[in-house]
Amino acid sequence: MRILNTGDILETIGMLTAENLDVRTVTMGINLLDCIDPDPAAACRKVYDKITRLAGRLVPVVDGIAAEYGIPIVNKRISVTPVAMLLGAAPDADPVDYAKALDAAAKAVGVNFIGGFGALVHKGFSAGDARLIAAIPRALAETDLVCSSVNVGSTKSGINMDAVRMMGQTVRNAAAMTADNNCMGCAKLVVFCNAPEDNPFMAGAFHGPGEPDCVLHVGVSGPGAVRAALAKLPKDAPMDAVAELIKRTAFKITRLGQLVAGLASQELGVPGGIIDLSLAPTPAIGDSVANILEEMGLESCGCCGTTACLALLNDAVKKGGVMASNHVGGLSGAFIPVSEDDGMIRAVERGSLSLEKLEAMTAVCSVGIDMVVIPGDTTAEVISALIADEAAIGMVNSKTTAVRVIPAIGHKAGDVLDFGGLLGRAPILNISKYSPAVMVGRGGRIPAPIQALKN
Repeated sequence: MRILNTGDILETIGMLTAENLDVRTVTMGINLLDCIDPDPAAACRKVYDKITRLAGRLVPVVDGIAAEYGIPIVNKRISVTPVAMLLGAAPDADPVDYAKALDAAAKAVGVNFIGGFGALVHKGFSAGDARLIAAIPRALAETDLVCSSVNVGSTKSGINMDAVRMMGQTVRNAAAMTADNNCMGCAKLVVFCNAPEDNPFMAGAFHGPGEPDCVLHVGVSGPGAVRAALAKLPKDAPMDAVAELIKRTAFKITRLGQLVAGLASQELGVPGGIIDLSLAPTPAIGDSVANILEEMGLESCGCCGTTACLALLNDAVKKGGVMASNHVGGLSGAFIPVSEDDGMIRAVERGSLSLEKLEAMTAVCSVGIDMVVIPGDTTAEVISALIADEAAIGMVNSKTTAVRVIPAIGHKAGDVLDFGGLLGRAPILNISKYSPAVMVGRGGRIPAPIQALKN
């Protein structure tokens, strides 16, 4: 493996100090299957005890690494086994009690978020799944740090349209139950196709059944560093030179994450998992994926050429990251969350970026329709159909796609919803109101595509 030279080290220090490069999250994954108990109170007690025992030192250890090495580490998080897997043994349990146990444990150890109040229903429902999905709106309204995700499709299994129909209504209900708080419940809820089991980023993180009992994943983010590197490239440089520069920059960023992962793993005595090199933007000026695309030569993100530039960016980031770590996983690519990206927000405001263009971009980015605010009168059926569209893109392209939309109760297209902090602000986008109700109401399953037959 290539060793960084002095110039590379100095350049990386410059990224940290001037270009918003940071380790976005260190996420501890914890398996809760040994906490299953037919007595809900006993199960919740086991969940709380295991999380606080394993993650009790997570925050001070990570903060110590950040202080010693001068590396900004923004978030400390926990992901757990999808809680629906615990509910099958307790048919009379209230799933919200489990969410409250997660919330209490997260607060006790001082992390920013805890993910895993969710279900994997891409091929059907097992005991506990439907109850958990029905409880999501209340769980998100009655907790502060809990995040939820539901996987409704995969390339291997197709799309569970019964789950898609349920999730459209779940998103609506989550918005209504948190309407007095900018519909914040929906900002903590993601609907996936091909959900990765080792994703360290919220709101979609959960600890997959194939993961170790406890593991550390690291997510690194540096859109500002990539944009700054491209700004130094001549405007007539060919696109393969653009890709090469992004690869080299991604390599250096990923090595930073590898360093943090190794230090934290050693200090905590927990095995290291994956490095997720996802260019996750923030509302800070210059820390924008949209600005990277514009640096490639677009007048405004969303104009013709945007999808091609995003495809190049996503591919180059993955290629650079893979060379820098033995275990690259999670999502690893470019995020396009509208409310969290200053450049995306400005593109929407000037009219160059629409929901339809965002959907096209999701065919080549890391995730999907992310942190998009839609009018408050959008029906559950329209939301379900949007989820189905995104799931179809992920299923056919063998990639992860997701939907995190916020129906802004009481607001219309053109208004702005301001969440503050890392969640930023978002102009409310138009969405087609022509009804897909008959299609959504059919239920059943969309069969897996022919490319799923690889055995």
